[in-house]
Amino acid sequence: MTDPILQSERNPGATPARPGLVSDVDVTIVFPVQTHKAELENVIGALGGALTELGLTWECILVFDGIKGTLWERALELQRETRDQVRTIALHKPFGASVCLSSAFEHALGGLILTTPPYVQSDPVDLKKLFAAIDDGADFVTTWRSSRVDSKLNRVQSGAFNWVVRKVVGASFHDMNSTLRVMRREVLEQLTIYGSIYRYLPAVAYRQGFRVDEVPVRHLVEWGGAGIFGAGLYLRRALDLLGLMFLARFTHKPLRFFGALGGSLMLLGGLMAGTQFAMWLSSDMAFGLYQRSPFIVGVLLGVLGAQIVGFGLVGEIIVFTQAKNVREYRIERIYE
Repeated sequence: MTDPILQSERNPGATPARPGLVSDVDVTIVFPVQTHKAELENVIGALGGALTELGLTWECILVFDGIKGTLWERALELQRETRDQVRTIALHKPFGASVCLSSAFEHALGGLILTTPPYVQSDPVDLKKLFAAIDDGADFVTTWRSSRVDSKLNRVQSGAFNWVVRKVVGASFHDMNSTLRVMRREVLEQLTIYGSIYRYLPAVAYRQGFRVDEVPVRHLVEWGGAGIFGAGLYLRRALDLLGLMFLARFTHKPLRFFGALGGSLMLLGGLMAGTQFAMWLSSDMAFGLYQRSPFIVGVLLGVLGAQIVGFGLVGEIIVFTQAKNVREYRIERIYE
């Protein structure tokens, strides 16, 4: 393993990471530690060495997501050995990758943020492609693992998942599960990161108006075995995609989403109840409408649909009153 290289040359022309703070760090590596198997030294050595070869100064922030023990003690040793080029943040319980990224960003000094999986998943040499895209004007660069080494079944599942994401977002992303990414500080300053949004960050940044590029990288290794995942995971992914669809298409037009859903339920309920009412009028049966189950179901669907439409109206009111504080566009440059 290549030991982390201490920063020996400073860049006096670097952009301050925060107002009033002069920083000589070009890149902050954000490393969420969510498993005891995380390869701290391998990842830091590989990424740090690649960044140094590119002539970039760097730091690494290790965010321990409720993880303690020998791995935490080794991280503290790395911090001492590297004179705080490697820093550590401890969360008292697991909060997820989004919270790890947010907490690291609050303390990051770099003008660029590089996120990484807990092991050397892709070839560090390909980092030059990511930073070449940044130099070319990209705000966010995500990776596409090419020549994948995991099982065919996993590739099929990943391909189907990414196909759905492309249809929802309207962008040509091929590997939303690859977390080797680099982004400008401005992206994280303007995006709200929560829940499972970390996985879909390229899509959210794209919808916000940032330039998001995808570059292929050589896939080296993949943790985890092949097989069908649990039903809970598929359900969570489906709910995530539903939330992503709402964020991508209906954040500023909630009535369109809730109105379409509620209107469909009202129409279905009206047809069911109306059909039963017509049958009741034309029949000589003694029992009333309240004894016809389809009629009751139709009425309930109509009420539910009206409530959902009401949610959409409330959402429209909230968007209208907060419109001056919420934007779905980004000004790239003003020419004067």
